[in-house]
Amino acid sequence: MGSGVVFFSRCTLRCLYCQNHRWSQRGEGAPRSVDELVEIFRSLQQQGCHNWNLVSPTPWLPFVVDSLRRLQRDGVSLPVVYNTSGFESVGTLVALEGLVDVYLADLRYASEATAAEASDAGDYVMVARAALTEMWHQTGPLVLDSDGVALSGTICRLLVLPGCADEAVSSMSWLADTMGTDMALSVMCQYTPAHKAVGDARWGRSVSREEYDLVVRKAEEFGFAQGWIQEYGQETREDLLGENMDAKTTVAQ
Repeated sequence: MGSGVVFFSRCTLRCLYCQNHRWSQRGEGAPRSVDELVEIFRSLQQQGCHNWNLVSPTPWLPFVVDSLRRLQRDGVSLPVVYNTSGFESVGTLVALEGLVDVYLADLRYASEATAAEASDAGDYVMVARAALTEMWHQTGPLVLDSDGVALSGTICRLLVLPGCADEAVSSMSWLADTMGTDMALSVMCQYTPAHKAVGDARWGRSVSREEYDLVVRKAEEFGFAQGWIQEYGQETREDLLGENMDAKTTVAQ
């Protein structure tokens, strides 16, 4: 049971606070062929996982798509979760239409300067907002099965960053104006300094209770009603994907 999580090396961002920088930036991981990836997906389906949860798959999409198409031809299927930083091109997403069931995407910044400083992606806001609009166009609001596990739709993650509570609020305002409050949100306070953020004057601290309470209060004021809000000081558990159960995890390169 659980979400069938497959982690892929590399990423579309270079976040200075990335906790997984060994894989996302240094490229560590176990090399896999397309045939092996097919068998990984098949094994997750046979173990009873709720979905195939692809974490940062973008750099390897030709091989991922090939694997999923082969399984489709064999009559093997699960909902596909595209788990992304949000820094995706619209062209890439258009090519994925019909293959992805659930988009689980970050909306990390509302300031070009912050995105450039923290993730080396000064155009993040424009790119991520265009990407989320396309994701929403493809899948629409979140749809759950009888057990409350996601079958389709778009989920937007808002990780509150130190000193950036106002950016999270700005992102929610944009979501409410653009897609409406039917967008499922995952509001998170779990930021922990890692990698190059450790000891940094701006990024080397956790999010304060006051910062997080502001974001939570604004989410309620905007009227977002679907998704979940992480308790301050607690790790998030994205139950809508079935991750409260024992997820089967594989690292691929």
